[in-house]
Amino acid sequence: QAQVVESGGGSVQSGGSLRLSCRVSGGFVRIYTMSWHRQAPGKYREMVAGITAGGVTNYGDPVKGRFTISLDNTKNTAWLQMTNLKPEDTAVYTCNVEGSYYSGAPLSSWGAGTQVTVSS
Repeated sequence: QAQVVESGGGSVQSGGSLRLSCRVSGGFVRIYTMSWHRQAPGKYREMVAGITAGGVTNYGDPVKGRFTISLDNTKNTAWLQMTNLKPEDTAVYTCNVEGSYYSGAPLSSWGAGTQVTVSS
């Protein structure tokens, strides 16, 4: 059974940078898409950035121009480079993976999340 593990969260001052990673382990899988989502206290979860296996990316409007998502298919790992962080970026960031196992069974999995806190 594949597992999704995030890392790289932490606390940073406004204007700082952080790099999150998301790795899929524990199974022979084909990744179709990986994406990052975030949820702040009292708010709905929102999509931050997504990437396909072919490298096509999309971003939520609040992070365009500041965040960059990338994917290494050989490592089943995606990264989210976050720059010029703002206090409103404070949230729990969670990674989602969509794909399939080599057996043909579908794969849809979420990580446990990692906290990002930006202070002013």
